[in-house]
Amino acid sequence: MARNGSPEMSPAGAQFVVPPDDIVFGCTPGMLAIRQQLKKVCSTNIPMLVQGDGGTGKETLARWVHLRSPWRSGPFIKVNFAAIPGGLLESELFGYTAGAFTGANTTRIGLVEMAQGGTLFLDQITDLAPTFQAKLLQLLQDGIFTRLGDQQERRLEARIICASTRRVHEAVSEGHFRQDLYYRINVFEIVLPPLSARREDIPTIVSYLLRQLSERFQREASTLEASKLRLLQNHEWRGNIRELENWISRHVLLGEDELLQELVVAKHQYSGKPYELSDGGIPLKRIARQAGRAMSRELILRALRTNHWNRRRAARDLKISYRTLLYEIREIGLPSKRLQKQTTKPTQEVNPSPRSPD
Repeated sequence: MARNGSPEMSPAGAQFVVPPDDIVFGCTPGMLAIRQQLKKVCSTNIPMLVQGDGGTGKETLARWVHLRSPWRSGPFIKVNFAAIPGGLLESELFGYTAGAFTGANTTRIGLVEMAQGGTLFLDQITDLAPTFQAKLLQLLQDGIFTRLGDQQERRLEARIICASTRRVHEAVSEGHFRQDLYYRINVFEIVLPPLSARREDIPTIVSYLLRQLSERFQREASTLEASKLRLLQNHEWRGNIRELENWISRHVLLGEDELLQELVVAKHQYSGKPYELSDGGIPLKRIARQAGRAMSRELILRALRTNHWNRRRAARDLKISYRTLLYEIREIGLPSKRLQKQTTKPTQEVNPSPRSPD
């Protein structure tokens, strides 16, 4: 469990399965070249910078490197600088002793110390406040840190891998990121391409995700036909592998062809082109798609009313997960809570619906 809004902290292999090489790198020349480069530096302790758009697999790549390094038996500690408030950053990263500040009743080690003997993955490095960039630079240069309220120096014994969705050199040019820190973390740089540049890899990735997600959700999902795979290959996937995984999750859970029809609609929205018969006639099924939406809306609304708008009970009646129900409520345009007054007092939910991801 994360503490004080701090990022995920998990040892290597815990709740995160690194896919096999043919999934991580595929068959495109650019990704195969990245694999060859990584093989040369996995055993070294040089700082590494992984850049790429959101959803391209930066954390997966960092974990792949970790599992092939001398530190693979140690922990893999992820620090997301975008998720830690500035006022908590130093105590979360370096830890503190009892009495170091108001509320520090016990001594607690920080994320840097947790990573000893393993890999420290610093994600969204460009979100690091300028005042803290100097402290990170000193840590990387000297390899020494101290807990807040303590005088004892401790040596950093972990591999550092940094990542960013924003190009770090652009942040340097704009004056938001220290140039000397950029040179320190950029000894070895990897830039991951978007999924749209890896279309040949999409069928293999889809097959892998179908197996993994079917097992996770305990649902049997049929393989996709070649024509449907081509539709997936031609989609923009602006959210990259993360968006593709979300789509496969919906396919496994819902198993509806209308998901494929939505890709056709999205394709034309991206391109601005009118529908044509060359699209295989799928747009002609929009009436069926709309009817399916109306039926889904009616079934969900009926389950919600039956359960006095208690979404967890409604999800059980519909035999879908609570998260899936929340997603469907948003997708079909139902209000998140009952708007009209009913004669029966609704049952109050213990857990309100979570915030939708950014």
